[in-house]
Amino acid sequence: MAVDTSKFHTTKCWQNPALHSNFVKIVEVGPRDGLQNEKTIVPTKTKLALIEKLSQTGLSVIEAGAFVSPKWVPQMADTPQILQYLDKHSVSGAQSEGITYPYLVPNLQGLERALGLGTTNLKEIAIFASASEGFSQKNINCSIDESLERFRPVLELCHDRGIRVRGYISMIFSCPYDGPTPPTRVAEVTKKLLDMGCYEVSLGDTNGTGTPPLTSVLLTTILSKPYAIPVSKLACHFHDTYNSALVNAMTALYLGVRTFDSSVAGLGGCPYSKGATGNVSTEDLTYFLHGMGVETGVNLEGVSRVGEWISKELGRSNGSKVGPALLTRLRTEDEKEEKEKEAEL
Repeated sequence: MAVDTSKFHTTKCWQNPALHSNFVKIVEVGPRDGLQNEKTIVPTKTKLALIEKLSQTGLSVIEAGAFVSPKWVPQMADTPQILQYLDKHSVSGAQSEGITYPYLVPNLQGLERALGLGTTNLKEIAIFASASEGFSQKNINCSIDESLERFRPVLELCHDRGIRVRGYISMIFSCPYDGPTPPTRVAEVTKKLLDMGCYEVSLGDTNGTGTPPLTSVLLTTILSKPYAIPVSKLACHFHDTYNSALVNAMTALYLGVRTFDSSVAGLGGCPYSKGATGNVSTEDLTYFLHGMGVETGVNLEGVSRVGEWISKELGRSNGSKVGPALLTRLRTEDEKEEKEKEAEL
């Protein structure tokens, strides 16, 4: 039994009259950002099954892995095999056509590793920077400016190969080492990434400390002069550490953001930010957006079943609130229908 929650709400109370887009793109980061910090190595076949199941839910972008050092992120050591598999095999399901599978790369060496596989499926990569000097030093052992310079040859090579590049910025609101992050610094890093050639920059609330007022101030700063960055170039990546991811998403939605990152079952976290829980779950974000009258193309029941499955595979609790609630309700309704049919016999 499928549920289209968008039909339950006809008033688009979120919509800014100056904005007309009623579609939001959800970028699924579960197979990469969601799994990379799992302590137990997840089998490659499980990762591929996760990607395949997600590909059948209407998602158009699914981050598939990362070409990072296996020494530092052993969970991503099988990314080459994943890229090669997806290059040689068509993901089953009618909804799987036209899906983009990006890969995170930390430097030129990572990109060269990916290109060295000789696949034709590498259409997009992601690079990352921090808005916090302290976090940049702790995470990648260099300053913000040094990290950006490392990516300049990456962007040049991608441009030559026709590969799109997406940028991530971490610690957009605060940092466990530096404290509050100035909105102007986030705007400056965003502009630098776009000027270098990124087609879009995802703003990451890595430790989940954002609030609606902070979200509003940050986005207003980025969108206003002297930066005046088009809202179409921005995405938001909220963590739900303090249960504020969805209200922050609503604030960003009103200000014009139409791309949001999320992770099935709320998988993920940050090893350098103690207490930071996972990304906002794809199930919760989808339900929220549909409830606001926004189209996503994502099948809520389908992605909820994927969240239930991967949670069982990993032996962990489901980080989504919507997924378990929806599936419980559907099963209760199915049981009721079965009993009614039996009573008629």
